[in-house]
Amino acid sequence: MDPTTDNAGPSGNPGTARDALEALRAEIAKAVVGQDPAVTGLVVALLCRGHVLLEGVPGVAKTLLVRALASALELDTKRVQFTPDLMPSDVTGSLVYDTRSAEFSFQPGPVFTNLLLADEINRTPPKTQSSLLEAMEERQVTVDGTPRALPDPFLVAATQNPVEYEGTYPLPEAQLDRFLLKLTIPLPSRQDEIDVLTRHAEGFNPRDLHAAGVRPVAGPADLEAARAAVGKTTISPEITAYVVDICRATRESPSLTLGVSPRGATALLATARAWAWLTGRDYVIPDDVKALALPTLRHRVQLRPEAEMEGVTADSVINAILAHVPVPR
Repeated sequence: MDPTTDNAGPSGNPGTARDALEALRAEIAKAVVGQDPAVTGLVVALLCRGHVLLEGVPGVAKTLLVRALASALELDTKRVQFTPDLMPSDVTGSLVYDTRSAEFSFQPGPVFTNLLLADEINRTPPKTQSSLLEAMEERQVTVDGTPRALPDPFLVAATQNPVEYEGTYPLPEAQLDRFLLKLTIPLPSRQDEIDVLTRHAEGFNPRDLHAAGVRPVAGPADLEAARAAVGKTTISPEITAYVVDICRATRESPSLTLGVSPRGATALLATARAWAWLTGRDYVIPDDVKALALPTLRHRVQLRPEAEMEGVTADSVINAILAHVPVPR
């Protein structure tokens, strides 16, 4: 079947779409230094119609990363600062009484955008956190019994601060499972930090991406063409069994109280497929599964308290499983 047809979008050329999405790295690098893995993760999530949890200490450019991605993809973006007093209607929108018409009209909330940055999502109560669930899963919000569709593409990038847990509301496992990927944003290397400071000394303004030279290099048509091509990427029965074996091994690990669910296995298959296409192949190999295993699975497992006290991490458990599960030939 020709991948240039069937919902390929106006550009109609998956090869061109791949080149455009590859160009995102260079474009975003004009504003964000040294975060290529996070950029790739966000692109994979867009291709899979998933959502991303970004975790990193304050000041590592999580917000700037999402804004730069939106600019390079020519997408609308909005930011919500989650606080203890934030209400669900502050996210989804509400009915407002119009005195001129004597009727109620719907005032859309910030969720009606392409890229929603949910900043410090663990600082708001569960009631408001859950207001995102329908939006993330159903891609719609219901206000006063009326469902309202969200734009396409739609991605929630929620940030979490891994320190200062006092006064936070940890996301429950069921909600964590709604995120396709969990990306960790590390502190920059010494050279990257020197580059950041040099840019600021030369007048870089993170609030003015246009002045920084960030330009649209891809758009919704490229995403649609890419999604159609990803959907045609071949997955062999051996690869499917490999993904299942990895996920089943997490359920049997003595270090974990909670392993990966079938939803997590489906997510790993989808992200590996997107990564295979991004790297120029129309079929999935075991290395694609390994490349996406950590960001796709690390938030879907739960460590035993005794393992955590011994310094075991979710990443180390998953890496050990990848090292022991037989790789198909």
